[in-house]
Amino acid sequence: MQSLQLKAHWRDWLMLLFGAWLVISPFVFGHAEAGAGALMWNPVLVGVAVVVFSIAVLRKTQVWEEWILLALGVWLIVAPFLLGYAGVTEAMWNSVVMGLLVGVDAIWSLIEMHRHGGKKTA
Repeated sequence: MQSLQLKAHWRDWLMLLFGAWLVISPFVFGHAEAGAGALMWNPVLVGVAVVVFSIAVLRKTQVWEEWILLALGVWLIVAPFLLGYAGVTEAMWNSVVMGLLVGVDAIWSLIEMHRHGGKKTA
């Protein structure tokens, strides 16, 4: 039964990985050494939020949780430009690409939930 649950929620597990990457990415890119500014804290805090909401969705999917994940994806896309680190190429691209991935995953889940009467399917 557990393998069926894993298969039914593969997008949520993927979202959890996206969140984990966001948390560690400033350390991988060496931005943690740059100080405690937005360059480091934005991906860490958004990553923690993505992880928390991914775990919540894995436990019991709610439509509002997917909408929050979508909003976090949109935030990741615009954050480098609004927070002033668009000039740091790898940080900007990491944020934009991860925002697109988080957003597309959330949209896909919302579409699937709508198609199946509010229930999450594979």
